[in-house]
Amino acid sequence: MGRRKLFCEYGPVCYRVSVEKECLRRHLRDLFHRTRFAGRRDEREFPVLAKGHTSPILRRLDGVDMRLQRNKAENLRLAVRALDHLVIRPGETFSFWHLIGRCTARRGYLPGLAISNGAFREEAGGGLCQLANLIHYLVLHTPLEVTELHHHSDALFPDSERRVPFGTGTSVFYCNVDYRFRNTSEVPVQLLAWVDGELLCGELRAEKPFPLRYRLIEEGSCYTREADGFYRNSRVYRRCFERESGRELPRELILVNHSKVMYDPSLIPPEQLAGEGTPCR
Repeated sequence: MGRRKLFCEYGPVCYRVSVEKECLRRHLRDLFHRTRFAGRRDEREFPVLAKGHTSPILRRLDGVDMRLQRNKAENLRLAVRALDHLVIRPGETFSFWHLIGRCTARRGYLPGLAISNGAFREEAGGGLCQLANLIHYLVLHTPLEVTELHHHSDALFPDSERRVPFGTGTSVFYCNVDYRFRNTSEVPVQLLAWVDGELLCGELRAEKPFPLRYRLIEEGSCYTREADGFYRNSRVYRRCFERESGRELPRELILVNHSKVMYDPSLIPPEQLAGEGTPCR
């Protein structure tokens, strides 16, 4: 006997009704829990740089139309306006979608690359995962608490030009797949985000330095061949150092990657493919 179809699978209208129902449930849940969302801005830049990062917007990806990459650049320019100079005070929660809102053509968002269930499609506002990825990377270098995160479960593209540990990104989809963090410190922090040419830029700043400094490292990176295909494997750790003394504290394991490769496996570097039965180092 086959699996019973979900209501959302009966067509586009049913799918849209299901999405709106989940959005309403999310809003009611936030209201019930009295979540304090960050929303105030300060045009004065906070004095302490906790972490900064840039990432290239236009990347040549196998099988992806560059038109979608150029559209992504415009979508990012629109989205950063909702986040730039945002202040997250102690006890407040940052919500990606609470600030950016629904991405529609009426608001100027263009069709960009979106990923759903491991498949690519065009969608208004597509490409904003890159902005969520950048913010999450900044947050991982602070003591702020990530309260909602949805990892990409698959290795969708080769590691070309990768500058951050694999798997440290996050999926976002309005409004049920959000990215959120809470300022659990005693220090107000400020998010800066902007587009500079073909670069997406971001900084997390604070009123005063945090007691610890952080550094991410990736170990045991390799590919393995398994019964149902190839997998990208690694472990990501966070190293913590006392700011005043420089003493290193026990490192934290923050992520174990075991992600199915969804692109052409011939693009896997041969030297990174572990032999059958050989563990990654």
